[in-house]
Order: sequence, then structure tokens, then C-alpha cells
Amino acid sequence: MKRIALAGLFLLMVLPGCSITTSVKPVGEGKVSDLCIRKNPHVLMEGFLPELEAQIRSHGVKIRTFDGDLSADCTHHLDYSANWGRDLAMYLTYAELKVYEKINLIGEAIYDARWGGGRLDKFGATSEKLKPLVDELFGQKQGK
Repeated sequence: MKRIALAGLFLLMVLPGCSITTSVKPVGEGKVSDLCIRKNPHVLMEGFLPELEAQIRSHGVKIRTFDGDLSADCTHHLDYSANWGRDLAMYLTYAELKVYEKINLIGEAIYDARWGGGRLDKFGATSEKLKPLVDELFGQKQGK
């Protein structure tokens, strides 16, 4: 009986730490029609930027990518970061998308699976993890 109680206590302590969280502050549907995306050389997964671009384009937003300093003709721009981990397979552990109007932050989306150690839903294509973030960030609520 003691073992069962200890196992239950252990699970109550460990499972809350096994979480995957998302947080989105939407820019609003149709608010951004042209977007400049600053390339992040620290994101080493080749397919991340093309996937991000495709998903944003699906919202009718025109995309330009750039390196370095922001061009004066970019009213809206996006900075991003992303990291991957390995646990049986590679998986997206963290992604952050920040949308600015000039220098003001107007939208943000975060996917955080750094504490999702025991969860199997941490695995899956990066596109599946990005889609709900991008949809909500640019105005389409999840489930629509």
C-alpha cells in the first residue's frame, strides 16, 4: 500500500512538469498584408523558414526575407527563433514568432515543449506545430 501511495505522489509531482504550452497574442486578421522576415542564422533546421513562409502566405500575406538590418520600406517585420531536441527522434522544442509594426511589437506566438519530456505529442512534423500558431497569430482561431 505504501508503494502505491509513493508512486501516486511521484506521478502528481512529475506529470505537471510534463507540459507543452502555446501562447499567442494575435496581430489580427487582415492587419498585415506585407511582411518582411529577418533570416535567423541560428535556426539550423533548413525547412523551418520555407514552412513558416508558406503558412504565413496561406493567410494572404506577401513575404520578403532579409538579412541584417531592417529596410525602411518594411512596415511590418517578423523575427523568429526555434530549437530542436532529440529523444528517440528530432522534435521542435521551442519556437517564437514576433511581429512588429516598425519598432512596436504587435503580435507574438510561442510554442514551448521544453518541459514535455514524457509526452508523445511532442513528436511530429514542425509544420503541424507551426500551423496553429500561425493561424491564430494572423487571425484564424484554432478549430476554424
